[in-house]
Amino acid sequence: MTCQSYPPPTRKCMKAIFARTVFDSTGTPTVEVDLITDLGLFRAAVPSSLTAGIYEAQELRDQSNDYHGKGVAAAIDNINTIIAPELLKQDFDVTEQDKVDQFLIDLDKTPNKSRFGSNAILGISLAVCKAGAAKRGLPLYRHIADLAGIKDLIIPVPAFNVLSGGTHAGNKLTFQEFLILPTGATSFAEAMKMGSEVYHHLKKVIQDKYKGAGTAQSNEGGFAPPNLKATKDALQFIVKAIRLAGYTGRVEIGIDAAASEFFKKGAYNLDFKNPKSNPKKFQKPANLLKTYTQLLKTFPIVSLEDPFDKEDFNSWKTMTEKVNIQIVADELTATNPQRIQQAIEQNACNCALLRINQIGTISEAIKIHLFAKENGWGTMVAHTSGETEDTFIADLAVGLSTGQIKCGAPSRSERIAKYNQILRIEEELGKDVRYAGKAFMRPL
Repeated sequence: MTCQSYPPPTRKCMKAIFARTVFDSTGTPTVEVDLITDLGLFRAAVPSSLTAGIYEAQELRDQSNDYHGKGVAAAIDNINTIIAPELLKQDFDVTEQDKVDQFLIDLDKTPNKSRFGSNAILGISLAVCKAGAAKRGLPLYRHIADLAGIKDLIIPVPAFNVLSGGTHAGNKLTFQEFLILPTGATSFAEAMKMGSEVYHHLKKVIQDKYKGAGTAQSNEGGFAPPNLKATKDALQFIVKAIRLAGYTGRVEIGIDAAASEFFKKGAYNLDFKNPKSNPKKFQKPANLLKTYTQLLKTFPIVSLEDPFDKEDFNSWKTMTEKVNIQIVADELTATNPQRIQQAIEQNACNCALLRINQIGTISEAIKIHLFAKENGWGTMVAHTSGETEDTFIADLAVGLSTGQIKCGAPSRSERIAKYNQILRIEEELGKDVRYAGKAFMRPL
């Protein structure tokens, strides 16, 4: 495939690639890549997790004294001195996403991208995708849809993190995220209105309870009241905020339990933040399942993420077969095709969390979504703890018509940037585009 004829006609589409260090929303270094083509400069910033699981593509961090060992100088150097020169020698067009991504994978030569770092590879893959869209004269979400062979575009339901616990917050809450999903909205614009209003009502509810001392925020913008301990209290706060906003029945609830964080020796320590927690009170999987099912009977919960440890497949399977809600796998599957295959074979869950940093290229991310869809699963596109102002995942969620996206709270600019991008896309697509609503898990 040859480039369009822009003077001078002998130049290839990819003219230069350069990487630099920038900082994510936690103040930690991350990778940014500039790709220069005949059409201009295309920039991509790489999101990163606070911790990386063993089944994820592996970021490359410097492990030096600088930045507490979190520097990315080696990944940057790999791009600028090895990957970029090799890629620029090739005759790839920026629209050939599959070929570019496969070249990067083959050049790395490791199963988890650990040689160059998934953060190095993903930065280039993102920039190429943006350049490919421009080359074709299409919005990014349309280009992604074409790469995936998807014709009908669906606007996703946002899953807003409004209360935080677990390892993401300094309170005693066991579960990591409490989310609200405006499934009863008729558009993304209305969903944003609902989310914003519930969020601010929740702030007032917390202030009234804790006399103004409870509105500290987590990395992702969810409130993290230091005195909040009980899961039921957190859910009651949210239900009250939904009622005060006038959206009862139209805004539902999701939980990310992040159970691997409190799994120890075959049991679950719901008091894991207490250094003096009593092992006799740890819950066996069957008891934790009872805890979840009781919550489902009491509160309007429609989505539950990581309810059990990433190796506790039997408990995942039992829960998925027992309840009639969305069971989302993050740590269980880690956007890893082999783990997803295993989870499908064991009927362990019914939705894959899709994090681009966990897989490392856009082509692979698209294939994972399509594989999940073929097997009757949902897909939730998700941000990371260390986010940037890059809005790529907003276009990804629309382009793949996943029906749902999790970007954090309706606050903090690195989170809001993604939601604002979907507002623009919805406006561009016009009145005929459909908002996923109650069909968020299987919108197509």
